[in-house]
Formats: sequence, structure tokens, C-alpha cells
Amino acid sequence: MPTLYDYLPSRNAWKVRQLLRHLGLPHRTVEVSIFEGAGRTPEFLALNPTGKVPVLQLDDGRALAESNAILAYLADGTAYLPNDPFARAKVHQWLSFEQENVEAVIGSLRHWTMTDKLARRAPDIVEAKRAGALRTLALLDRELSLRPFIAGQAYTIADIALFAYASRAEEAGIALSPFAEFRAWVARVEAQPGFLAEVHPYSIDPHSAGELP
Repeated sequence: MPTLYDYLPSRNAWKVRQLLRHLGLPHRTVEVSIFEGAGRTPEFLALNPTGKVPVLQLDDGRALAESNAILAYLADGTAYLPNDPFARAKVHQWLSFEQENVEAVIGSLRHWTMTDKLARRAPDIVEAKRAGALRTLALLDRELSLRPFIAGQAYTIADIALFAYASRAEEAGIALSPFAEFRAWVARVEAQPGFLAEVHPYSIDPHSAGELP
């Protein structure tokens, strides 16, 4: 049985939880108190040298980090990652897009907003994140007007990855009302069998207002 090293407010970790639920894969969970420095211990750094969650440790002790890499590993051979080389590459295209244009922009802005860190960030950086978030949502809105899911006709791990942070943009202070096609896609993702609706606010962790060690 694999072990998921998790931090409940993390939407990167939610991605893995969601796919594990879709696949019905039993697993153990170890919660990592990242704001208290648990991600910087020698033991955890041996699993992931960046000290971040999530991490999936296999039965044989091997460990895999980075949420989208974990999704690709778990989805291999399933309906959530196509076998056709081009369709598979399109999924990876959107997984790469998500890391640069969603997680790093909307995800960061959401985290700063929900943990009262905006005032500690340079205003020009905050505004750049907001402008980037709007560009990302506009692009996704256009793309999702062309097909039901981001990589084609079927729901894949690319949708899971994008949904994690993009669907929570309002928690970053970004209104979703202008993006009708995007909102329709959100509803399609939420209608998937086994959709994991749980959202854990940072407020459940009294240490999250601090900076990561």
C-alpha cells in the first residue's frame, strides 16, 4: 500500500487525493506540518529534496514528488491518461501549462490572500500575479469553448491538475463571473463520479500565517 505525504490545505496534494479516489486505490496518509518545518527534516528531504508535499512513497521505498508527476504515474494505463501518443502528449502539455500559469500564479496569490501575506509581498509582484491570473483564465475560457475538457473530449489528469487551483480563483480575489465557458467546465469536473469536493482552508493550521522554513 503506498503512502501519501500530505498537507490538507494544499491543492497540489488535493490533486493526488482526487485521483486516488477516482481509482479506488487504498493508501496510507502521513500529514506533514510544513509550516513547522516538518518538510525540512533529513528524513523528509530524503523523500523529496525540495521539502514540499505531496510525496507518494511506494511499497518498495521509492518516492515520487511533484503533484503532476504523481498524477502521471498513477494514471498510467487508466482512462485518465490516454494511450495514444499525441493525446497523451496533449495531457502533458496542459500539465506543464498548469504548473507555470495556474499553480505558480493563482495558487500563489490564493495562498497569500488566505494566509494574510499579501501585505508582506511587493505590490508590483502581487499585481503581476493578478494580471497573470486573468490572462490564464481568459485563455482557459477560450480553449474550453472548443471542447468539453482541456485536452479533448475526455476527462483526464490534465483537468484534475487545472481544476485544483484555477477553480478556487475567487479565493485569490479573482472573479470567475466573466468566464462562462470556464465555469461550465468547472461544473463538468464537479459532476465526475467520485469528485472530491472537500476544501481545507489554511485556517485549520495555526502556523500557516508564517513563512515556510
